[in-house]
Amino acid sequence: MNNTRFATAIHIMTLLAKSPQEWLTSDWIAGSINVNPVVVRKEISVLREAGLIASRQGKDGGSHLARSAEEISISEIYQAVKNTEVLGKKNQNPNPACSVGKEINVHLDTLFEETDKLVVSFLGNKSLKEFSEQFG
Repeated sequence: MNNTRFATAIHIMTLLAKSPQEWLTSDWIAGSINVNPVVVRKEISVLREAGLIASRQGKDGGSHLARSAEEISISEIYQAVKNTEVLGKKNQNPNPACSVGKEINVHLDTLFEETDKLVVSFLGNKSLKEFSEQFG
């Protein structure tokens, strides 16, 4: 994942875990992350679709965790925002006349899948509560 989506999502989720009784606004969250609130709203939408966040609109609107932090694994957050392979992207048009080029993507597919399973398994052993307890 060569972008900040996971870092942004885990930041959002950690803030929500630290304030379980409050409805946090995207503006407030954006101030903590130091990004535009539009970025936060986009990720909140993705996390809401994944069933990790509940949101409400209006004067008293905002977001909070849809489940307790103990019940949310870091792998769920990762899978909600993952949009690239851990190892990056494959070359789209390797030379089919080359002995390596004609088969590279088949073998990379396997390598990418195995690596992703390892990452998901590793993160699945960590709860949002455990992660958020590192902060004061």
